[in-house]
Amino acid sequence: MNGPEIHVEFAPDLAVFVPRGLSRTLVTDGVSTLGHVVESAGVPLTEVGTLRVDGREVPFSYVPSAGDRAEVRSVARPQRVPGAPLRFLLDVHLGTLARRLRLLGVDTSYESTDIGDPALAALSAAEQRVMLSRDRGLLRRRELWSGAYVYSTRPEDQLRDILDRFRPELRPWTRCTACNGLLREATLEEVAGQLHGGTRRSYDVFAQCRECGRAYWKGAHHEQLVAIVERALEEFAR
Repeated sequence: MNGPEIHVEFAPDLAVFVPRGLSRTLVTDGVSTLGHVVESAGVPLTEVGTLRVDGREVPFSYVPSAGDRAEVRSVARPQRVPGAPLRFLLDVHLGTLARRLRLLGVDTSYESTDIGDPALAALSAAEQRVMLSRDRGLLRRRELWSGAYVYSTRPEDQLRDILDRFRPELRPWTRCTACNGLLREATLEEVAGQLHGGTRRSYDVFAQCRECGRAYWKGAHHEQLVAIVERALEEFAR
């Protein structure tokens, strides 16, 4: 590439994408947009809040000129996603995060098999869901309705980051962690076929998924789930 040189400075939050430094001189081709230049440097546009050139805000479609000084700012938090109810789509690598979001009552679709980036992007657009992924290539697909990079590999940090970034409404214990369906109260008789003898004798409060029929009760792991819910509500409940 042999064209105008511009100076680009990236926000500290974007350091994970530009490990060689947050400030650099880039050579452009004279026709590519600033959004394309930023993506070529490694930063998905889902992670960019605003672009500024010489102190003024410009759109991603702006074509930079020689000597421009561009500033790439990260997404402001909480991030608003206009146009549809806030709901998410997670790729195959984020199963634990999906279950924890569902535990908190957040509408979360999850693909437990790898259906491929084109299909995920198309599903995001068709259902108007925010695509959550650590796959930068997926987040660069133009057909995505909306997307966000998941910065951590630890489920605890992933959950906190997504709740902090989007501030979804939390309605714990209302969704099936297996399929995302809504739960309803159920009687022992309705769920007896899914219970072992000890469970039948020890519990008398049950819920059941309206979609897949899975039964829920306060079993051995309930205290761990309560701790996840309480931490989230304490920090992020509206």
